Amino acid sequence: MPELPEVETVRRGLAPVLTGKRIRSIKSLHSRLERRNDGRRLASTAGSKILSVERRGKFLWFKLDSDLAIVGHLGMSGQMLIAPKSSPLEKHARAVMDFGDKKYEFRFVDQRTFGWLTVDEMIEGDIGQIPETCAHISLDPFDSKFNVKSAADGVLQRKSEIKRVLLNQEVVSGIGNIYADEALWLAKVHPETRVETLTKAEVIKILNSAKRVMSRALSQGGTSFDDLYINVNGESGYFEVSLRVYGREGELCTRCRTQSAGLLSLIDHHISVRTAKSGENQVETWAGNQGERGASH
Repeated sequence: MPELPEVETVRRGLAPVLTGKRIRSIKSLHSRLERRNDGRRLASTAGSKILSVERRGKFLWFKLDSDLAIVGHLGMSGQMLIAPKSSPLEKHARAVMDFGDKKYEFRFVDQRTFGWLTVDEMIEGDIGQIPETCAHISLDPFDSKFNVKSAADGVLQRKSEIKRVLLNQEVVSGIGNIYADEALWLAKVHPETRVETLTKAEVIKILNSAKRVMSRALSQGGTSFDDLYINVNGESGYFEVSLRVYGREGELCTRCRTQSAGLLSLIDHHISVRTAKSGENQVETWAGNQGERGASH
């Protein structure tokens, strides 16, 4: 699933192209594309002007010159492309938007159909206007109003394993399996460590590590293991070459160069897990790939 760096890469590609453009038409090409709010359809936004392209966590939206926005989530394999009008429509194209350009159009392509678009009302949140669909999603580490100390307090209120909390988009948004693994590896905290055993300073270190890892990924265009993540120009991300632990089973550890890397052995080799029951360090095998709450809801 695309995470914050991948979605932000897409936003940065769309913003200079779409900002200030007026929607001439937008067509839904698949029955599962639209999440309907109060009966509003994508086609009803024809004639609206796109004021900005914004993001929170893994959600993107086009703010319109009204009290509405077009909100999108990439799901597992969604792609938002600026494509030549003359090029053949992709096999899994789900929406096409004409924004008044003679040569190019916006396309939403999604092979697995878990991604979606919807027309949503902008509401006043605790930190400004936001689409109602995204109101439950917490700030991400790149938001100008993100406060790492306040975020750490929110993490410490949870009673769960630290990785599960990082994946909860209602606590801190934008972090998925890839960057949770990388951040915890960088911070030297076992993913199964109970939050109750961590200090505030340790949680702040984890959150700062997450931002550091995602900043590196963002500078390289995101992460891609196949052709399901590409940016608006159709180019794949390539941060996978810099990953320290995620997807590296069977390879040498980048920290000690001797232990076989990967989630099943690398983390346990270097880092012990603190459990809430005993309060002591215990080494346990961790399988990873835990679910993300609020990922697409």
